[in-house]
Amino acid sequence: MPTTRFHKRRATIAALFVPVVLQALPAIAGAAPAAAAPNGAFAAWADRFAEDWVRLNPQSATSTQYFSGSEQEALDRQLTPQTPAQRKKVVALAKTGVAQLDKFLAGPLSEEQRTSASVMRWSLANTVASEPYEDYSFVFNQFGGVQVGLVNFMTTTHPLRRAADVSSYLARLDQVGTRMDEALARSKAATAKGLIPPRFILERAQFQVDKFLEPAADKNVLVTTFAQRSEKLSDLAPDARDKAIADATRIVETKIRPAYRRVQAYLAELHPKTGDTAGISRLPNGAAAYQQALRTYTSTNLTAAEIHAIGLREVARIEGEMDRHLRALGYTEGSVEERMAKLDATFQPKADPDPRPELLQKYAGMVADAERRSAAIFNLMPRAPVEVRREPPLTEPSAAAHYTLPAPDGSRPGIFWVPMRGPSFDVIRMRSLSYHEAVPGHHFQLAIQQEQKDLPKFRAQRIFGGGSAHSEGWALYAERLAVEQGWYEGDIPGLLGALGSELFRARRLVVDTGLHTKGWTRQQAIDYGIGAQEVERYVAWPGQACAYMIGMLRIIDLREKAKRELGDKFALPAFHDVVLKNGSVPLDVLGEVIDLWIVVQKQA
Repeated sequence: MPTTRFHKRRATIAALFVPVVLQALPAIAGAAPAAAAPNGAFAAWADRFAEDWVRLNPQSATSTQYFSGSEQEALDRQLTPQTPAQRKKVVALAKTGVAQLDKFLAGPLSEEQRTSASVMRWSLANTVASEPYEDYSFVFNQFGGVQVGLVNFMTTTHPLRRAADVSSYLARLDQVGTRMDEALARSKAATAKGLIPPRFILERAQFQVDKFLEPAADKNVLVTTFAQRSEKLSDLAPDARDKAIADATRIVETKIRPAYRRVQAYLAELHPKTGDTAGISRLPNGAAAYQQALRTYTSTNLTAAEIHAIGLREVARIEGEMDRHLRALGYTEGSVEERMAKLDATFQPKADPDPRPELLQKYAGMVADAERRSAAIFNLMPRAPVEVRREPPLTEPSAAAHYTLPAPDGSRPGIFWVPMRGPSFDVIRMRSLSYHEAVPGHHFQLAIQQEQKDLPKFRAQRIFGGGSAHSEGWALYAERLAVEQGWYEGDIPGLLGALGSELFRARRLVVDTGLHTKGWTRQQAIDYGIGAQEVERYVAWPGQACAYMIGMLRIIDLREKAKRELGDKFALPAFHDVVLKNGSVPLDVLGEVIDLWIVVQKQA
């Protein structure tokens, strides 16, 4: 795909990306003192504050393995509370952090510390600003709801490396019922305020709860995966393992299943009160909640109307590219959508034998091929491996493909999770999905960040992130990069799959803003070219779908700015280095980082 067609619009798009979160970053707005030597007081405070922040969320402490020794072991035995008191603690600490960061940002900091302080402040200020709207995405939604989040955490994230981890698993398992009851109380409080999910969202959560309760306790996923994982522990005696499995079964039977049945009864009671109206604007103060969601996920102050317009423009651009390639393949009749459906049909595998194992192998081959190709355009490469795995049965019916980080201690690789519902499969988009979720997308970005020794620990472990726009923008940029670098040479169907994936992200801008500000129905969104499960994701997760395209456009805009200003001094691998090694940052902070890099390169 020629980049010139995009660049004709770049100036228009770039005009929207003025520094847009400067109210949260006063030092960057132009009043910042000149760069100085590292400030020891800031370094010590930031490390202490980050530790206090992680202590509030034991599950985050486990996923990052942030501490060591007895403190980490103690946190590995706890599940993060779901109570109002817990939320108040988080917000109070965030406010304390913002106040202190304002003082540091007004004084001398090294360039690296100023970036760290700005990222911390944006993240903490966003936590405070988002707190009034936390229940607008629904406690029991089908994507990040507590009913699936706890199960996924226990079966995948909780480490089982040695016999001592078995005791912590059982300690945590004993808390699952309590956390579900806390979430239930939170959901009832939200319902009392009129924050009720649409019927089709509630029904997806009902399906998941029903699915969880179907098997007997000894066949429950919390027991079967525990049995499977503990079998590999060389220091766990067989009789101790048998007792642990029996204890897990007892906890599931006596504490967890009853809690899930209470949630099941509540969802059934709530069902008659739900309706089919999809958008967040139908809720009390919904417009403000959606604007805050857009700030959170795009790290900009772009309005819904501006994002909608960008989406329409990008849809038209990409469809023009796709039309040209479809015509080259002989597909000349019908809309782009209709012609892509005909092309897709020619690549569908036979139903017998089950094509899923072969498709998973193909995904793994595509990731390995991308790793080889990436060597030419990346200096930084992650040390951690990445694996392709099928999405677990509990979440597969409603899941989208996604990536999970490797464990910092090497006990778990990066994982590219692929839902394989069938009976049809999106074969021509397999390559672009692999580039997005694994290499050189999320795996490069997130594993490299975690492995950076020059970053403060709290940045390497993404304790304070920069919103989804940087991470999802990078992953979509990785898809675009593969097109620009000719990775699809000789594979026009694959190229069309890549363009179709980018079109999908552009349509997301239109659909997400349409659902939440323009009164679009679920069916209208589906008719625009977005699958039903994706539409339901946008309803349950307002604003998140806008992060991808907005982030990608900003990264490309910064890359083209660097090319113009550096001329022959510009090197693509070096640009990638500076974006990746600085980790997850808000988009305007990324702009500051790139501007500084340009100055340094000019002086070199």
